[in-house]
Amino acid sequence: MSDSADTEDNQDMLPSLVEQIVQRITAGEVPIKNIERELICPICKELFTHPLILPCQHSVCHKCVRELLLLNHDDSFDAGSECSLPGSPGPRSRVPSPSMERLDRLARSATLQRRSFGRRGSVSSPGWRRGSVTPRVTTFPCPGCQHDVDLGERGMSMLFRNFTLESIVERYRQAARAAVAIMCNMCKPPPQEATKSCMDCKASYCNECFKFHHPWGTPKAQHEYVGPTMNFRPKVLMCPEHEMEKVNMYCEVCRRPVCHLCKLGGSHANHKVTTMSSAYKILKEKLSKAIHFLISKEDQVKTQISHLEVLIHQTEENGQVAERRANEHFERLFETLLERKSEMLRSIEESRTRRLEQLRGQVDEYQGMLENSGLVGYAQEVLKETDQSCFVQTAKQLHTRITRSTESLRTFHPAADSSFDEFALDTSREETLLKELCFGGVPEPPIIDLSRSRVYNEGLLCWQLAEDALATDHQVLEYRRLGAEPDEEGGSRWLLTDRVYGSSAVVCDLEADSLYAFRVRCCRNSLFSPYSAEVTFHTPPAPAFGFLFNDKCGFSSERLVLNKRRDSVECVAGMTFLLGADRVQTGSYISLDYIISDTGISQGRHYWAFRVEPHSYLVKVGVASDSKLLEWFHNPRDTSSPRYDHDSGHDSGSEDTCYELSQPFTLLTVGMGKVFIPKASSVVGDRVLPMPQRIGVCLDYEAGRVYFYDADTMRCLYERQVDCSGTMYPAFGLMGSGRVHLEEFITAKRLSYM
Repeated sequence: MSDSADTEDNQDMLPSLVEQIVQRITAGEVPIKNIERELICPICKELFTHPLILPCQHSVCHKCVRELLLLNHDDSFDAGSECSLPGSPGPRSRVPSPSMERLDRLARSATLQRRSFGRRGSVSSPGWRRGSVTPRVTTFPCPGCQHDVDLGERGMSMLFRNFTLESIVERYRQAARAAVAIMCNMCKPPPQEATKSCMDCKASYCNECFKFHHPWGTPKAQHEYVGPTMNFRPKVLMCPEHEMEKVNMYCEVCRRPVCHLCKLGGSHANHKVTTMSSAYKILKEKLSKAIHFLISKEDQVKTQISHLEVLIHQTEENGQVAERRANEHFERLFETLLERKSEMLRSIEESRTRRLEQLRGQVDEYQGMLENSGLVGYAQEVLKETDQSCFVQTAKQLHTRITRSTESLRTFHPAADSSFDEFALDTSREETLLKELCFGGVPEPPIIDLSRSRVYNEGLLCWQLAEDALATDHQVLEYRRLGAEPDEEGGSRWLLTDRVYGSSAVVCDLEADSLYAFRVRCCRNSLFSPYSAEVTFHTPPAPAFGFLFNDKCGFSSERLVLNKRRDSVECVAGMTFLLGADRVQTGSYISLDYIISDTGISQGRHYWAFRVEPHSYLVKVGVASDSKLLEWFHNPRDTSSPRYDHDSGHDSGSEDTCYELSQPFTLLTVGMGKVFIPKASSVVGDRVLPMPQRIGVCLDYEAGRVYFYDADTMRCLYERQVDCSGTMYPAFGLMGSGRVHLEEFITAKRLSYM
């Protein structure tokens, strides 16, 4: 069977698969709960209602996007989106719902991301058009992938309704409530059950009402009708940017339908597009194959589900065992504490009783010293004795007692101490031990994130903890220079940073052109995790040179688009070039559009790095002197002209003749995912190399030499002499579709002063 036949079979198979699923749901073979899992909005956790497709291809309810924007800016709203969203719910009051807490979290997350360093802020200037007020805050994190979604000045009106998802949701709603029939909208009470729904009238009819309202020989007889449904969508999908135009193409870069005006001079002018029919066939074939693959792997999926169910059962059992053991440990601790508590309380009680007896006895003794009571009263009665012999016999002992009492008055001392300081407890050490009890075992080692880590003369190291890891107290980053002089143990010494309480750290004073190893470990409850896997970075041959793109000198705003941070530039086809196309009869009269840095170099060695988008057609990167820049900006030349002054990155024979001459500029050609090394260079082998993810440039001003590197491996791709008689500037030339991003670490210092 031919490929075309296979394609047609795959195209026809998807609707049948959907119908089979719906039939299985209706028959009760497939639980509706399992299907709803794919049809639930990630914000409100309910079935999608008028879902919108975000630029990241995730879908969110219309009302949820609206509420999220209102939460970000209470006094902003978007009324203009209704015109491009037929059937969208109108303005409604702010009623608390179960999803409000999640919306608040997303709003707070969006606010924090806008305030954080290096992230793109929201659009601050509102876009105005008749019947529309766009929210001033148009940036929020996608609840599905957490990437920033910037709706731009058009706000929600630039989003498409996901009619396919909406139709599937409606099918499943009908399958779930199969017992509830859709009634005719035109019948007099009592209404009959509907048998058809008109997509033009957006109403449901029984047989009689349909014949009455759609008589033969009238335009209504040509209306499109389907089975009973509650979901009415427009026949033709219109472009949200050009409301009167139908979408008839598909942008492969943005992955969304566009109209011919979007391609002709809009935001998709330099993007690769294909016809809607071709995109339909390709995507439908891919989806059919993906569904067939999943169906063919049903046994494997069931096996993995069984394995997961076993893991769930084991997790429940192991959790119960861990809970029981923890209870046993704490019960033993409680018993020990109770025993010590009882002993101490008993000792305190015995001491208290003994001291009270002593003090009360002393009180009784002093009570006897009072007049007419006790010892004094008894002595007064003895003094009344007249018989001398009897008096002497009694008075001797009485005098001794009175003398002792008199002495005790002079040297008064309580019989017992009222303080119980000897029973005071210092449990600080025990409390510390209890607080440091480790319930999670040894922490999992972190993972260094290579995609976000950058190392120049200073290094920014980022890492992340395991997904299921508990919170840690702090992290410690260690690094060492490989190839350095060995220490006593035979290796280079690891250097430690201070405690890090986040997920990144900056290391300063790294030596140029050196290989460094990094590792990190975390600490929780005084227990350290194992070290992460060591990663190595090669520092550049010179300190990082911080700059931003210059939007003043020679900047062409017609064909170059600069972002607000001035660290990214894109080349687009401007309207002036489009309108001037009728004057071009033969040949290609297109010149490079140059942009330079806002800071020049007049001494020393400097290094900078950047990224060139893989889809870029032609980008030239390098350096140029101020004198050469004046020539470029004031006397532009066409690239098609035979008298064109080829730069050092141009692959032509005319350049070979002047290669040995030192020129005040050097540019390397990059484009279409390739790097083109000039013929006259000393490179041996293939001169067309794959384009690195990051390209680095190093200028040695005193030596008059420029180097081009693969910034990830620090492998030198190309070098040559350059005349540094004036001030040198990092220079970039773009033609056709292309984009250049400066490294964040390069622009960080410059942005901090803006």
